[in-house]
Amino acid sequence: MRATVGILGAGPAGLLLARLLHNAGIDSVVLESRDRAYVERRQRAGILEQGTADVLRAAGAGERMDREGLRHDGIELRFDRRRHRVDFPALTGGRSVTVYAQTEVCKDLIALQLQDGGPLLFEAEALAVEGADTDAPRVRFRREGREDVLECAYVVGCDGFWGVARKAIPAELVQVFERTYPFGWLGILADVPPSHDELVYARHDRGFALLSMRSPSVSRLYLQVPDGTDAGEWSDEEIWDELGRRFETADDWRLERGPITQKSVTPMRSYVHEPMRHGRLFLAGDAAHIVPPTGAKGLNLAVGDVVTFARALTHQQETGSPDLLDAYSETCLRRIWQAERFSYDMTTLLHRAPGATGFEDRLQLARLERIASSRAAETDLAEGYTGFPFGG
Repeated sequence: MRATVGILGAGPAGLLLARLLHNAGIDSVVLESRDRAYVERRQRAGILEQGTADVLRAAGAGERMDREGLRHDGIELRFDRRRHRVDFPALTGGRSVTVYAQTEVCKDLIALQLQDGGPLLFEAEALAVEGADTDAPRVRFRREGREDVLECAYVVGCDGFWGVARKAIPAELVQVFERTYPFGWLGILADVPPSHDELVYARHDRGFALLSMRSPSVSRLYLQVPDGTDAGEWSDEEIWDELGRRFETADDWRLERGPITQKSVTPMRSYVHEPMRHGRLFLAGDAAHIVPPTGAKGLNLAVGDVVTFARALTHQQETGSPDLLDAYSETCLRRIWQAERFSYDMTTLLHRAPGATGFEDRLQLARLERIASSRAAETDLAEGYTGFPFGG
């Protein structure tokens, strides 16, 4: 099997890359180790930056997003039982974000790929990337019990932190930067309309809480919990009681309760792998970087990576110049480190670290007061949340 670009992983990054390449007249093959049903139901991110939404529209994958997604023009910060709204369009020249789950993005892109794109092979497990530093890299994979080889001009690893792409870069060429946080998020899905029409980020002495949503009838909420917490340790009533405490305000706002349909705990970490390119192997998404979910950056960073690669390869095909491909890692990393910085700032702003002192608590409150009282500080948050420009 041959293709100009071999894409490992059919998450939103791999699927969007296949679509961008198809629209540019460049052929690709997508290998995905899981079956279609799994890809279309795995719960991940749900916030699309302005740039991500615009890219999906331009790629022909925005129709259902625009019909069913929820445009949000701001977020609410809560601290000391106070409420402060950050108005995105007023601070960023009109930018906003869209609540539209990753599962739905994948469904839309899969449908397009199967309709008129290149091969999309489910249950095709990539075993190794070989010859990455040659002009003819190969991907060994297993499908239906048989091994096969995909011969490519380029390979893009969108196969996540545990995939094979990252492992194909020699260890002596790699630098890794990471931080593990001493807490995680207990997340729930609940069959109850959201108690607020925009996301609410709450800083409380008992820990962080986030009110989000999946649709007008389904709420997504999170609690900061100690690292290693088992979701089963929390009863539904305990979860709602704790959410109510952390979201409490001085006015008459109330948290609506409903049946909890899903519970899980998400660990919190920051991770960057440099470089993101070795020869003709390019890393994208979680294969190269992970951010804590506080800043809603994970999916959006992956989109930035594949947009950068698609533009670079199209430029090479049209002009013969490899300059943009050669600059891929550096270009992506400029944006990635800004997103890492923003996610770290949001995490340390809103989460109470184990053993935090009164001094540290007061610093958090001072930082939140600054955002609430300074247009410059508020603008910095709004610009980071709605997204940094693609291409660095």
